Amino acid sequence: MFTGSIVALVTPFKDGLVDYDKLGELVEYHIENGTNGIIPCGTTGESPALTHKEHGEVVCKVIEKANGRIPVIAGTGSNNTNEALSLTRHAKEMGADGSLMITPYYNKPTQEGLYEHYKLIAEEVDIPIIIYNVPSRTAVSITPETVARLYEIENIVAIKEASGNIDQTSHILDLCDITVLSGDDSLTLPIMSVGGKGVVSVVANILPQEVSEMVSSFLNGEIEKSRQMHKKLFPICRAMFIETNPISVKTAMKLLGRINGEMRLPLCKMSDGHEKQLQKTLEEYGLI
Repeated sequence: MFTGSIVALVTPFKDGLVDYDKLGELVEYHIENGTNGIIPCGTTGESPALTHKEHGEVVCKVIEKANGRIPVIAGTGSNNTNEALSLTRHAKEMGADGSLMITPYYNKPTQEGLYEHYKLIAEEVDIPIIIYNVPSRTAVSITPETVARLYEIENIVAIKEASGNIDQTSHILDLCDITVLSGDDSLTLPIMSVGGKGVVSVVANILPQEVSEMVSSFLNGEIEKSRQMHKKLFPICRAMFIETNPISVKTAMKLLGRINGEMRLPLCKMSDGHEKQLQKTLEEYGLI
């Protein structure tokens, strides 16, 4: 259902407030440049720093601007199951095409707890759900066996896999036919090589056309073309994690004149040394 290059959209701010005009511009930019789906209010969108009101408004604005031209998959995860349920219900009511739901963080639930968390929400809200596994941020990893159990629930359709472990993807796809999306730009090609169908991309915020083309080339059997594009994109992929995401991508977008780069605490301005390093990488790619 969800394949290709799906952007993990940044949330633009201006003087401490969400810049909804700029948000609309970014949605239009992605539609014009071949992005296959948009995720507002994910980690890259600084969802932990948004109020519940802002979260709802950002999702609503993206859906409104997309106007059915591109799938909108709302970030609706939480470590509070009732809160995740409420956010997912709201996304459904607003007309979102799907939900991206991170594994509950900090609580460190057991595999049975993870299963029950997703099962409850999937059964309560009839919307396609993408599981999001990113143990480096959550301190818990969902096992392939739990993923396979969840895939038996009709509206759990995909997993964003960001464990950094290719074996994890291989094992998942050995157990079930769920759609696997890379959650790490530098691993998109390796994950697709073992059966993945695309990426939830940070890099697509700055190079939407290129990321989309790399993924579609592989899916269309143009393996060498995709490999060459991966090789070219790789330094940019690595540069996006010089500092905690989304500090690097927002700084890159500032350097490219697309947004002002403003973030909310506890995220802060990139260090001068790292910004110079990032600028050099963008220059070497030919973006500056």
